[in-house]
Amino acid sequence: METITYEYEGALYVNLTNRCDCACVFCLRCNGHKGSIYADDLWLEHEPGREEALADFLRRDLASYREIVFCGFGEPMYRTDDILWLVDELKERVSALPPVRINTNGHANLILGRDVTGDLAGRIDVLSISLNGSTPGEYVAVTRPRDGAAAWDAILDFTRRAAKTVPTVMMTIVNKDKTPDEIDACRTLAERLGARLRVREYIPD
Repeated sequence: METITYEYEGALYVNLTNRCDCACVFCLRCNGHKGSIYADDLWLEHEPGREEALADFLRRDLASYREIVFCGFGEPMYRTDDILWLVDELKERVSALPPVRINTNGHANLILGRDVTGDLAGRIDVLSISLNGSTPGEYVAVTRPRDGAAAWDAILDFTRRAAKTVPTVMMTIVNKDKTPDEIDACRTLAERLGARLRVREYIPD
């Protein structure tokens, strides 16, 4: 059975795709894992359709969660149109829908070939964007994106645009092998783009 939604610390997480354009050095999926601390098996044998995902949502008491997080085992914004459809459907059906967050690498506009940040307005409450470096070289070395240095430009542009349409935009780094100066440089960059920095703990294999 596919794991489409799963619970962790009072939030409901949503797993819609395995696809990702990065191969981050700290990513569990790149080290042979099919799950994470959140759920044992997140690898999808097939991507759930909109209606399948909606049915999985509606079997739960959605108002009981502190937030809904599109995250999972791939880059969720490969499914941007489906995420927006699901949020619209849930807002119509659930009177007290919790805040909605997307955890993303910030490459949606690059992947999809269009600017999607305007479509997030009124639908997405929080964006958490993986930064993981304060320079193009560091970023590419850590995240190993399919599009190389173009992905660096894409994440900066996406964050800048999203900060104008989404109420809360965070950029995150993992504290593995990061010096205080490197963390400060990431914070300065995030704030310049209109976001705030969140430092995440490294989770070893």
